[in-house]
Amino acid sequence: MRYITFFCCLCLWQLSSAQSNQVEKINGISFVSNRDPVDHTNVQPLVEINTNYAAVMPFGFIGREETSKVIYNTNRQWYGETKEGGRNYVEQLHKQGIKVMLKPHIWIHHGQYTGHLKMETDEEWKELETTYRNFILDYARLAQEEEVAIFSVGVELEQFVANRPNFWKKLITEVKAIYKGKITYASNWDEYSRVPFWDQLDYIGIDSYFPVSEARTPSVEQAKAGWNFWKGKLAAFSKKNKKQILFTEWGYRSMDYTGKEPWITTRGDATVNLEAQANATQAVFETFWEEDWFAGGFVWKWFIHHERSGGVENDRFTPQNKPAEEVIKKYYGIY
Repeated sequence: MRYITFFCCLCLWQLSSAQSNQVEKINGISFVSNRDPVDHTNVQPLVEINTNYAAVMPFGFIGREETSKVIYNTNRQWYGETKEGGRNYVEQLHKQGIKVMLKPHIWIHHGQYTGHLKMETDEEWKELETTYRNFILDYARLAQEEEVAIFSVGVELEQFVANRPNFWKKLITEVKAIYKGKITYASNWDEYSRVPFWDQLDYIGIDSYFPVSEARTPSVEQAKAGWNFWKGKLAAFSKKNKKQILFTEWGYRSMDYTGKEPWITTRGDATVNLEAQANATQAVFETFWEEDWFAGGFVWKWFIHHERSGGVENDRFTPQNKPAEEVIKKYYGIY
């Protein structure tokens, strides 16, 4: 009897030890900047869907006239887009036990795609580099002061990276001198394989808008089948670079054909399709969340006023107050 008791205790200890050694998945939400400060009431809905990370996203702007200059932290910006607002968001998330990725974004006049940002002269490149460096290092200091878990040095800046790789390598070194947490870069889904500085970073960050299905309402199995091609490439890339892959953004609009071109953001004649969003969301969890080379990800996107966001007539990315929210809650509760 003593041997049986000992064996049972050993099995329980081994199970407990294995569970404690599992690496926590990053079950994240992209917490959208707003005009208003946040408090515990804005963060509580994230707790209720089992979120353990949130991306806080301050902004810098490139205007119509000064096209090579990053302007940031001005009184013309929304509160959440500024340094003060970023600090408020981080502090309130931390109070509720949610870790943070600080992820500064660039917004170009009229919403032009940041991946196309490219200067014509060396003088313009140098001004862009100087102002972008100031922008990123300022937020790296905030990240260190507030002890955030992850810092992103950029978001979807393909031409900037391709044309000025030495600037980026030096910038990452400067960030590391200030900030002591994990560092990534949020590459676009079709850019990640050409980023030249993954060896300097902790995660391979990807804004994961891969096309996976041309169906009007993809089933979970159809979406998973569409992921098979990309999943193999991502696994091989992770192994080659000896880094985990992190989906710095991922998600689907609640509309017809949501898996066909998931990056589409234009407003128009989209037909609301809640089932398509929920199925495509579930497929991502079932495809990636059990892979050890996959760190997790940040759902795009979540607004601070939960009670009046999303809803069954909304065709945008947010899962709030839609069936996709329950899918996220379920899987974030498992992993």
